[in-house]
Amino acid sequence: MPQNEYIEESIKRHGRRMDHDERKRKREAREVHKQAAFAQKVHGLKAKMYNKKRRNEKIQMKKTIKMHDEKDAKQKTTDAVPDGAVPAYLLDREGEQKAKVLSNMIKQKRKEKAGKWSVPLPKVRGIAEDEMFKVVKTGKAKTKSWKRLVTKATFVGEGFTRKPPKYERFIRPMALRYKKANVTHPELKATFQLPIISVKKNPQSPAYTQLGVLTKGTIIEVNVSELGLVTTSGKVVWGKYAQITNNPENDGCINAVLLV
Repeated sequence: MPQNEYIEESIKRHGRRMDHDERKRKREAREVHKQAAFAQKVHGLKAKMYNKKRRNEKIQMKKTIKMHDEKDAKQKTTDAVPDGAVPAYLLDREGEQKAKVLSNMIKQKRKEKAGKWSVPLPKVRGIAEDEMFKVVKTGKAKTKSWKRLVTKATFVGEGFTRKPPKYERFIRPMALRYKKANVTHPELKATFQLPIISVKKNPQSPAYTQLGVLTKGTIIEVNVSELGLVTTSGKVVWGKYAQITNNPENDGCINAVLLV
């Protein structure tokens, strides 16, 4: 467990209060009234920002509801087809019955194709460039300052060789390079130490993705072949995406949650 998670540790050891669920239900029920009261009271730029946030939330909620709604679809039935010859223009019309089908599966596939994932950490703190990189002065008189030392954890891949020090622009220290991650499977409620295959996306910047910088919220690809996961067709899944949930440079390890 990462540092400073005392509440989670206490829950694991001693459990929750007896009336925890009831208090939680009441808190959620009161939240709607709180939001309404705040929306009536707030004004100015804060009101604009709040209303924009609420509008986006409502749009997302409507989309989710619509995605799970059933829609009409026509299905052909062999019983309704009349005997004998049928004109060509009636072939498509006759022998149909309306059926309700869930469009959820199709939309899910579209979302996956578009690369939109629901991730455990949808929002992450932005990291400034001066926090990410440290300026390294070079040259005989230490006048040149085009080199940068990466201060965050990185992944470089197998068979990586550094450029000659004279031409190396971004220096990734050996001590901050990682090859394995502690990946938690959300459904199995178990954690496994798995090798990292690649860095899929760093939300901070495409440049950090290319450098393989590992910060909180980064999507990485991990080797899950030892977990024995299989697809619907029976093939063994080799690589799956996971999102980093901690700050690796502070904890000295990478904790991630598998995206299933």
